[in-house]
Amino acid sequence: MTRKYIDCREIPSESNCSVAISADTEREVLEAAVQHAVAVHHHYNTPELRQLIKRGIKDGTPSEMSPRPVWVGVFRGQPTHMR
Repeated sequence: MTRKYIDCREIPSESNCSVAISADTEREVLEAAVQHAVAVHHHYNTPELRQLIKRGIKDGTPSEMSPRPVWVGVFRGQPTHMR
């Protein structure tokens, strides 16, 4: 079974968060990432947030090297530009 992950380093933020979350299932990653986004980054737990996080989940494991930001989305009603 291929692990799933999401890496905050791919998402530009003022805090330059370096957290990466991985698990055996997409659902586990999604739930942990939503909790992290709400608790640490002060986002709201909305269907839109969950959809953006879900789109960012990848197969495999996070890189040891810092990845380049790639996301584009909207959090808390504000546009977030991620390349």
